[in-house]
Amino acid sequence: MCGIAGTYRWPDGKAVTDRLTDTLAHRGPDGAGRYSHPAGDAEVHLGHRRLAVVDLSETGAQPMASGGLVLTYNGELYNAPELRAELAAAGVRFRGTSDTEVLLESWRRWGTDCLPRLRGMFAFGIFDERTGDLVLARDQLGVKPLFLLRRGGGLVFASELKALAAATGGSLEVDHAALVASLLYYWVPDSRCALREAEKLPPGSWLRCRPDGRVERGRFWNLRDVAHEARDSAPPDLAAVVEESTRRHLLSDVPVATFLSGGLDSSYLTALAARDQPGISAYTIGFRAEDARFEAMPDDLRHARRVAERFGVDLHEIEIAPDVLDLLPRMTYHLDEPIGDPAAINTFLICSAAREAGVKVMLSGMGADELFAGYRKHLANLLAVRYRRVPRPLRRGVSAAVDRLPVATARRGYRSVRFAKRFLSFADLPEETAFRRSYTMYDQDELLALVDPDLAGTVEDVLTEHADVYQDNDLDDFVNRMCLGDARMFLPGLNLTYTDRASMAASTEVRVPYVDVEVVKAAFAVPGDRKIVGRQGKAVLKEAATSVLPREIVYRPKGLFSAPLRAWMSRDLAPLVREVVHDGVLVGSGLLRRDALARMVAEDAAGRRDFSKHLWHVLTLEYWYRDATSGPGQSTRSTA
Repeated sequence: MCGIAGTYRWPDGKAVTDRLTDTLAHRGPDGAGRYSHPAGDAEVHLGHRRLAVVDLSETGAQPMASGGLVLTYNGELYNAPELRAELAAAGVRFRGTSDTEVLLESWRRWGTDCLPRLRGMFAFGIFDERTGDLVLARDQLGVKPLFLLRRGGGLVFASELKALAAATGGSLEVDHAALVASLLYYWVPDSRCALREAEKLPPGSWLRCRPDGRVERGRFWNLRDVAHEARDSAPPDLAAVVEESTRRHLLSDVPVATFLSGGLDSSYLTALAARDQPGISAYTIGFRAEDARFEAMPDDLRHARRVAERFGVDLHEIEIAPDVLDLLPRMTYHLDEPIGDPAAINTFLICSAAREAGVKVMLSGMGADELFAGYRKHLANLLAVRYRRVPRPLRRGVSAAVDRLPVATARRGYRSVRFAKRFLSFADLPEETAFRRSYTMYDQDELLALVDPDLAGTVEDVLTEHADVYQDNDLDDFVNRMCLGDARMFLPGLNLTYTDRASMAASTEVRVPYVDVEVVKAAFAVPGDRKIVGRQGKAVLKEAATSVLPREIVYRPKGLFSAPLRAWMSRDLAPLVREVVHDGVLVGSGLLRRDALARMVAEDAAGRRDFSKHLWHVLTLEYWYRDATSGPGQSTRSTA
């Protein structure tokens, strides 16, 4: 796991690449490397920051140059041993044991045809000294990030958007369409970028730059097609698939630990990892007692302790009682784009504690909920189909009664009321609209009332994009349509993004065994009625896990990898919320409307509605927008 950067036919490319690479120092504190070479009538410059995980010697250093090919690479290949054996049988002689060298030699032998053969997480740039071509590529599911910017015939790329912003001297303008999208979702979709001109290389794709200025693009893996092909496959032995993926994800020359919340996903991975590496370390979180009570949060710690004791795991407990006023701007900087999920703080604090203990690599249960229908929204949308059969007058009566209930009092919040209000906000809507409304922040009218009226067309574009992505399939299975939508939008746009940025901010690599090409194929070979059975989500994964875990862990109520937002908003952050609503840059610039924000604050304070998540995201957006519009050449208003 590392930070990569480079320029191709870019003015002052060497100095720009140096700035890019220096900005990424937190991603790779173990080493730094540079490479320069002519590219036609210009130059290519590649940079690298190394987090040494496999082959800790200099033979694993980057950029790696061999036989006219030069590679700067971020990620891990979990099938590197098999590829190495195949290449060695064909006569390739390896200098070291790194997967970087395996990737470089795979490219030499197969070119872009090697990409679908790679099993892992990766983003890389590879330069051919003979042809002068530079190729960028990103893994199948978008686990690893890759940002790029093209001007004229030149290109600049990096692992993080902040590096591009720094290297271009603050000349990148804010894309207000991406900010509208972030308000809707509380994150920026992978298809958009918060700064204009910059873009994210799509998952499962490559881009080739030639010295004559031509640019080619290709796709080597498409999740939509994989889901379609998998539905006609025989249901797999899911336990064997997950076990094999977990074993591969333990490949490392440094210690590996796990996240352990005590829930199904992390407990299953931890139990499997402990089989392979007895005494493995795990990290779990708890909250201040008063925060947990206010939020009515379940006691996940006791379940994590039970799993650790049963499987001989060395458990480290971390209390999440952060100085949120200090952490909020720090996390906003590291997250690159406005992301309003406080789970990023949890990830950062866990990874920081692990790094202090000498751990560089951690396994996470990320992805299981998306692929196996484990979120409440999946069950809620199924229940909504049945709810729509209830006579309309009765539904109106239920809605009116729930509307009068408070979501909180001065002493505590009421989760069941919040869930009921949320459910009724989408239960009567058509499928795609209901699914979008079940996990996004606002309906169309609320979003229009919140943003600058000039952005009304942008709101429509953002909603249309969701509909286009969700409906881009011919699956006849409602549950798998939701899972596919999540795997294409929610997973790369939010969960993989904050996991990468928050962990790398602590110089730690997080691996995600569920977000693996073979697990994904297996997931979409499972029909929806085996994913949600009765009111039980992830039913098929739970069935697989019972071969390893006790049933009381497998079938316990779903835990939350979140934070006590209502407690934070009502105490720690209340003065900051007032400041942002009345004197913030977003309001002052006209991007957000003060009256709409003030109404949200008033309704939240009165306990009529729960706007804690919305207001948290407004704070993250405020801090991000201040930074993005305060550099040289920036304006406080830019085009959508």
